Amino acid sequence: MTVQSEASSNFSRRGFLGLTAAAAAVPLLAACGGGSSSSSSGGGIKFWDMPWATPAYNDAAKKITEAYAPTGSNGKAGYQIIQWNNFYQTYSSAIASKTGPAVSTGGGFQAFQFEQQGQIAYADKVVEALKKNGQFDDFLPGVLEPFKSDKGYVAIPWQLDMRVFWYRKSLFDQAGVALPTDWASLLEAGKALKKIGAVGFGTGAGAGNNFGNHSMIMMMVNNGGGVFTKDGQLDVMNDRNVEAIEFLLELHSNGIIDPAAVSYTTDNMSAQWKDKKIGYGVFQAGAAERIGDTSGDFAVASPIAGPHGDKGTLVFPNNIMMYKNTPSQESSEAFLVYYMGQLKQLWQQKLMAALPVFKSITELPEFASNANNVKIVKEWQPIAKTFAAQGSTLNANLAVLDGGQALNQFTQTILTGKTDAKTALQAFKTGLESVIKK
Repeated sequence: MTVQSEASSNFSRRGFLGLTAAAAAVPLLAACGGGSSSSSSGGGIKFWDMPWATPAYNDAAKKITEAYAPTGSNGKAGYQIIQWNNFYQTYSSAIASKTGPAVSTGGGFQAFQFEQQGQIAYADKVVEALKKNGQFDDFLPGVLEPFKSDKGYVAIPWQLDMRVFWYRKSLFDQAGVALPTDWASLLEAGKALKKIGAVGFGTGAGAGNNFGNHSMIMMMVNNGGGVFTKDGQLDVMNDRNVEAIEFLLELHSNGIIDPAAVSYTTDNMSAQWKDKKIGYGVFQAGAAERIGDTSGDFAVASPIAGPHGDKGTLVFPNNIMMYKNTPSQESSEAFLVYYMGQLKQLWQQKLMAALPVFKSITELPEFASNANNVKIVKEWQPIAKTFAAQGSTLNANLAVLDGGQALNQFTQTILTGKTDAKTALQAFKTGLESVIKK
């Protein structure tokens, strides 16, 4: 399977400018300076897409778009690639000058940010059409619901960026220890791996690497915690979060988290896995293909239970959104329904590292032949939660969490081990309180 570039995986779910109020400072210029045009849509629907994988992905998505044969008065669609570099500014400028897309992919929380600005067209009619054609019931459990606000569906999910534990079978065999099933056995396995010179909880927080940030939230979620309450209020200091961070600090104090992890880029992490220096740790779907080892020695582990029996992980549901500035809302809706029906082609061609949102795609031979993918869908996807945990509904504040300095600084503090859980969480809370919209 061809996997995402580092740049695309880093930005696949991010709102990017959530912390800085930079959105308000974006100059109102004509857009597209950050993109490269693949096709002109004329008076039809403009579909903007990101480089989610290798150029072969964008070639396939362009073909799907240009193969669209609208019915009635609906317009055709044209395809344009928007680069990840400065993508939020590109969208903001284009939307402000009314030169933006009618439909797009983009950052995972982008739709919620532009919804706040009154620029998003709700997708309720798309959902109704998906119900009629049978695709609504094809969504994996819990995938669509987070996009339903009190005003309507803000966007439609199309792929899942999942965080899961991976392991090296040969290192566990060498260490003579079983795979973890809970936090206690994770600590035991980590100590055994350390004795043979291997890392027992691989992660990283160097430049451009978000896996460290995600490890922090993943462990909170794995303990039934999370940054927010069920109704979306900040809840950083809850007991489950404190317990999770205390455990991470215990891993660090025992040398199970590599002291150098604080500076690992995603490429550093990949190299550590490839060189068999990490025995167990957090990575994404498609990691075996990314590091170039599909021998079966590097494989997805089963979820582990927290001390209270909770199981959970972190997922970023990337989505397709519609904008109010469109030649025809009906045309936007018709194209999006069509495009959702063609997504299977991307996985049939093995162009996507991320997971699909439809059960039927997970049953395709091209997908089902990958044992790691099958395990993630079967064991990890049903317990996955978003950054909204302990709640479930997505919102623009999640861009502030994912793209902001508060989480980065918190992660750096934990991975250096020079703190205690409550002090670190209090600083994290204070940092979020200064930027979260009430």
